[in-house]
Amino acid sequence: MIKGIKGVKDILPEETPRWRFIEETARQWADRYGFHEIRIPIFEVTTLFARSIGATTDIVEKEMYTFPDRDGTSLTLRPEGTAGTVRAFIEHHRGADPLPQKYFYIGPMFRHERPQAGRLRQFHQFGVEYLGTQDPKADVDVIALLWRFLSDLRLPDLTLEINSLGTSTDRAAYLPVLVAFLQTRVGQLCENCRRRIDTNPLRVLDCKVPACRAATEDAPHLTSYLSPEAKDHFDQVLSTLSALGISFRLNPRLVRGLDYYCLTAFEITSSHLGAQNAVGAGGRYDGLVELLGGQPTPAVGFAAGLERIAMMLPSERVPTLRPSVYVASFGAEGSPAGVRLLDALRQVGLSALSDYRATTLKAHLRQADRAGCRFAVLLGDDEARAGSAVVRDMESKVQETIPLTDLPRYFVALSKNF
Repeated sequence: MIKGIKGVKDILPEETPRWRFIEETARQWADRYGFHEIRIPIFEVTTLFARSIGATTDIVEKEMYTFPDRDGTSLTLRPEGTAGTVRAFIEHHRGADPLPQKYFYIGPMFRHERPQAGRLRQFHQFGVEYLGTQDPKADVDVIALLWRFLSDLRLPDLTLEINSLGTSTDRAAYLPVLVAFLQTRVGQLCENCRRRIDTNPLRVLDCKVPACRAATEDAPHLTSYLSPEAKDHFDQVLSTLSALGISFRLNPRLVRGLDYYCLTAFEITSSHLGAQNAVGAGGRYDGLVELLGGQPTPAVGFAAGLERIAMMLPSERVPTLRPSVYVASFGAEGSPAGVRLLDALRQVGLSALSDYRATTLKAHLRQADRAGCRFAVLLGDDEARAGSAVVRDMESKVQETIPLTDLPRYFVALSKNF
């Protein structure tokens, strides 16, 4: 037997109603905020991710699924959605549009990580990218969209954490101070963090190793080094969130390791997820479009992990399926009449099914019950000749006889009560 790849999960029919509900809710909220769906390729040239994510990051060095094309070009399965969206924005000259560009995407991403709860090698994200304005209200739009989406799903114990990364000039003033502090704690840091002091000191603040977190508890805060412009941007983001009734927690450890990130950074976390507790995260990345060859363009966005959302989604939030109609038809005349009835019911938008293997009423009713159908239409030769059928409520066991031609209208009217 050939089995699935480790870290790549089948989403079976019993689970898809949950996923469809999450995805439909995401699309509804994106539409309310004026974001339009973009569908980007599953794979891109490797250079795109090496530039956007950083050639020395763990994602690029260890986690990407990279392979040569037949002409020798290095291709990579997308590990995230921002780079492909920005590439499409540049390639199709979307910056020439006078309106800010607002995109959302839903789909699979790929990283070779150690599989664990809510983190797989093929995983799914809902993300948005808002390109073309540096106004702090755009940051708030993106944060509010993520917050409203997750709150609408009633995910438990959500916390919005937020920080400002300032400008590149602000970070240039801050980094020597941070490095000097880290040098005094180097003996208490993990091997990765000792290496990061020279290569990417901001990432030390984001380390999840308990010893590293304790050692950097009193590290200087980047927000103490913000320029007046960056501080004003951050203050406007915070005051507007407060005006919308969205609470937040300032988190000076919330950082990004690449230079094109700036100003607002945020995460929405849940205590139900353990150490890796982020449900969705994002921030402003005003330097990425230029880095990838486009004109300087401010941008802000987020990505949320659908596996983690599906894990936490309360079962009562998953809509129950509309009542299905089971057509129990049998006999030389009843069976073909049943096929015609199935087609008529489906054409008016009803879910209708039958098991063509069943040849007796008892077998049909057994299958109707197993399929969870609310109603069964009993249609044998006598009923077909009379032009009517017996409708059986599978819960109450109440039955009534309805003309065959009236059944589509009958079930449409009945379905409005469920």
